[in-house]
Amino acid sequence: MAARIASAAEHAIENQRIGGLQLRVAALCMLVQTCDGYDVGSIGWAVPSLTHEWHVAPPAFALAFLFSNIGIMAGALIAGPIGDRFGRKPLLIGSVALFGLASLLSAYAPSLEVLTGLRFFTGLGIAGGFAGSTALTADYAPERLRQTMILITFTGAPLGTFIGGQIVALLLHLGFGWQSIFYLGGAFPLVLVLVMALWLPESPRMLAAKATLAPRQRAVLAHFNIEHGSGQALDVARSNTVKMLLGEGYALQTLLLWVIFFCSLINLFLFLFWLPEVLHLSGMTPSQSVFATSLYGLGGIAPVFYLGLAMDRFRADRALALHYALGIVFFALIALVTLPYAALLFVAFMCGATVIGSQDAANAACGALYPARMRTSAIGWALGIGRLGGIAAAPLGAYLLAAGLPPKHIFLVACGFALIAAVATACLAYCGKRERVAASAAAS
Repeated sequence: MAARIASAAEHAIENQRIGGLQLRVAALCMLVQTCDGYDVGSIGWAVPSLTHEWHVAPPAFALAFLFSNIGIMAGALIAGPIGDRFGRKPLLIGSVALFGLASLLSAYAPSLEVLTGLRFFTGLGIAGGFAGSTALTADYAPERLRQTMILITFTGAPLGTFIGGQIVALLLHLGFGWQSIFYLGGAFPLVLVLVMALWLPESPRMLAAKATLAPRQRAVLAHFNIEHGSGQALDVARSNTVKMLLGEGYALQTLLLWVIFFCSLINLFLFLFWLPEVLHLSGMTPSQSVFATSLYGLGGIAPVFYLGLAMDRFRADRALALHYALGIVFFALIALVTLPYAALLFVAFMCGATVIGSQDAANAACGALYPARMRTSAIGWALGIGRLGGIAAAPLGAYLLAAGLPPKHIFLVACGFALIAAVATACLAYCGKRERVAASAAAS
């Protein structure tokens, strides 16, 4: 494993105390994740209503799901190098503004084709928000609590899915149209852009590398006792960060994480995209199906109370592998057992805990496993490559529905992907150890 930069400035950042500055950064990054969680779920919530209004069969919406994930994949691959070379704050502001505007315009979409195009741009912004908020949270977190703090901010995504689902279910029940889903998904991010412009600081490493600073930016460095222009070595990108991911002793770790993210995200989006419509096809009203799906989002919040601390205190691979394997039980229940509505809500909650919670924990692990100079690229490329799983989820669900299976049986495939993710996660520590040994031998 490549050595990390050792200097007084790096020591101050890596061992910072949690205070008002750190909490402000974490809160704003959590709000970005909340917007992301809402906007990712919005297209799935709209489908039950749009199938009736536009007289389009459910499998046709696979195209909108597909382009949403293509946008997220492209955005994630682009966002990583931008965030590592030019700054986390401009990446976040640009990304949130983009998906806010695209969501707002989606409310005026006259056809599935237009909506599909807008979902691509929504995805671009969502990816930048995910990658930028993860990296910035990591920059303002001490090493000993980094995975916990990242995981806490990632509760914003399932919180956005849950609260958004509750609001949308109520609006649909009251007779509001599907357009209201996208109005809400656009308004809040655009307000958040203004808040971030005023109160979100840039990464201290990025500020120290700048030629000139405003007084407020100097105050951020002073908080870490870093003097601007002092020449202290800091862990910032000075070469191709994507190349670093597959070199410097990180190659096997990176490839394993890509496999984990692929399997994790295909399950996440299989449920997120198709659970509302599957429940609708099983006899529920659009309002009931959206409400049940919102419990899936709520379940993603639960692991923050135990999984982040377990990963920081014990080995991340063991905690994550167990968590992925546990999901197999609940996927099988929702696919094979006819449950009363109350029991279905509980199983949907547990599916969210094991799918969304595991993915959030994987994000946190990715943010902690790499040094700051390549952190945004690491999470961006893991999300980008993993998004191929999200892309596959849309046509996979459509194919299984069109094949004539009982609707809920499409979730049986999630069991297999969860098993692969569990095995790959268990291998992560072993392969990482081998790479560290090889890198040390090469250096000597």
